[in-house]
Amino acid sequence: MFKNACFFRVAEDFVLPDLAALERALHKARFVPCGPTQPESTGWVPPRGNKSKVMAEMIGGHLILKQCTEKRAVPASAVKAAVEEKIERYKLETGNERVPSKLKKEFKEEVLLDLLPRAFSKRSTTLLWLDPREKLLVVDAGSLSGADRIVSSLLAALLEVPGAGPALDLQLVQTQTSPAASMSHWLTTREAPWRFTVDRDCELKAPDEQKSAVRYSRHTLEIDEVAEHIAAGKVPTQLAMTWNDRVSFVLSDAGQVRKLKLLDVVVKEAEDARGKDDEGFDTNAAILTGELSALIPDLLEALGGELSPGAAPVAELALAA
Repeated sequence: MFKNACFFRVAEDFVLPDLAALERALHKARFVPCGPTQPESTGWVPPRGNKSKVMAEMIGGHLILKQCTEKRAVPASAVKAAVEEKIERYKLETGNERVPSKLKKEFKEEVLLDLLPRAFSKRSTTLLWLDPREKLLVVDAGSLSGADRIVSSLLAALLEVPGAGPALDLQLVQTQTSPAASMSHWLTTREAPWRFTVDRDCELKAPDEQKSAVRYSRHTLEIDEVAEHIAAGKVPTQLAMTWNDRVSFVLSDAGQVRKLKLLDVVVKEAEDARGKDDEGFDTNAAILTGELSALIPDLLEALGGELSPGAAPVAELALAA
């Protein structure tokens, strides 16, 4: 289900709203395909798929939502060529060599309106998991900017639910030690945190203008070369890890979890638990949320613990001193 994970902390006084009211709010903001001249459309869809009409799924006390985005992509080269053609035509018809910037903008808008209906559309979906008890929201987004947009859509939907407004505060989870500092420590000491192992993929980047990078793929990281790169100033930006021999992932320097994968032992448990008439959604959701519910606290502890709002990370304080 989830391939990535961005973590947000929900306000302590947040109470899950009435599901029927939330369902109505999500239906108001349901996904509608792009119109002929619409470059992008975003809305909510049933997590189970098209056969279902339920927008808000509750599985074992966990709320599962899904958002769909459709974009019409017009190649920049096609827009540029069409605009230049209009500019040349304008010059020939008027005899003016100088074209006002306002007119160029109008040409571009006209070109987009002409090309958008003929452009191919591409859809993508993003899952959200809200744990009301632990006050945690997990977004299956590959970037923080993408996660922020989806969180904003969720907040907008919750604002439509009576009584949900006073506790809509959501904060990106921060840790006492920055992920980059923690990864540097694990790689330098060759000691992974409790219940974790360091795998065979890593990226190191220099924090300068050149951004020189070293990448290891399917390569042992327990070598002096890795520690030497870190001593020379390169910073880990991605590190492949495994938790408890059950879940593999890549940790980024922004604290995101990417390339989430349940390992064979977990997959086997899911297959054994899935009934013959079960399409797998409930079982998959229950197992995934169960695994992540145990993984996330361990990961936060490995990164020094969760940071209180407004406080500076320990690693940054040390550097500043």
